[in-house]
Amino acid sequence: MRIGSLGIKIGMTQVFDVEKNTAIPVTLIKVGPSIVTHIKTKEKDGYNAIQLGFGFIFDNGELTYTKTNKPEKGHLQHSNISSCSYLCEYKVQDLKQYSVGQIIDVGIFQTGQFVNIIGKTIGKGFCGTVKRYNFGRGPMGHGSKNHRAPGSIGAGSTPGRVYPGKRMAGRKGGSQTTIKNLQIMKIHSEESVVAVHGAIPGKSGNLVNLLPSSHIEIKNF
Repeated sequence: MRIGSLGIKIGMTQVFDVEKNTAIPVTLIKVGPSIVTHIKTKEKDGYNAIQLGFGFIFDNGELTYTKTNKPEKGHLQHSNISSCSYLCEYKVQDLKQYSVGQIIDVGIFQTGQFVNIIGKTIGKGFCGTVKRYNFGRGPMGHGSKNHRAPGSIGAGSTPGRVYPGKRMAGRKGGSQTTIKNLQIMKIHSEESVVAVHGAIPGKSGNLVNLLPSSHIEIKNF
């Protein structure tokens, strides 16, 4: 098991493969840096894991992030952090190479590596069945009165109710999803930016979680 990292989606662009004469769509992600805020052991917590904090400032720091309440400040003071926006755990087998206060940056990833990216999709608000589930519409004639209405939602006296899971109007998007096996095309170490092949969930500025994939890694693409 290898750890991942939290990051912020910057946006999409493209890189060019001169040999194949093709344009490759990529998503730019600002990865880390993250700091180890807590280490969990199997003897004390039942499993081995490290907790990473993202969006932090040091006591003499330069960056400013969201406010932290008192319980979180008490938790973070052991790692010499005054504030932290996000926390995330990663299960690991060997804890010897990690210590509280250690900085985890984009160096944990390699060009050509495959990753799974977890993020929240763009929220579309309350939508009808046509937009939410691609239902067909009714007749568009003047007397129809059923242009985009959902229509019947169930039988009559038998069963006398609507079955759970019926596709109806409701909130669309804004849910967590995972895109698997996306390849890292380029890494800009100085800016801590990773270019991932394809699209990822959410809009620009959203928080995402990068996890190493079990897919076979290809270092030279």
